[in-house]
Amino acid sequence: MEMFDLLRDVGTSIAATVVLGYFIFLVLKQILDGIVDDLKTLTGFCKMLETRARSMSNEMVKIDTLVSSALGLTPDVDRLARAENFVEDGKVDVRRD
Repeated sequence: MEMFDLLRDVGTSIAATVVLGYFIFLVLKQILDGIVDDLKTLTGFCKMLETRARSMSNEMVKIDTLVSSALGLTPDVDRLARAENFVEDGKVDVRRD
């Protein structure tokens, strides 16, 4: 009964506008929820790629040092000093294999 009282008081055009506004709100909410889930997935992929790039950088420094040592060359100490520590899961890997 309250629905019909509202229709009588405000008119059909205003009531229809309210219903359509609510429908648009639900559709936008559903679309944005899907986008947020996709963004979380992409953020996870980016973090994994960043971790791989950092570990690859450290591996390249390690290979460069080993090759320099094998060829009897002095390794580039400045480059070794600039190499950053590998951070994974909030822990710093300072082993310098």
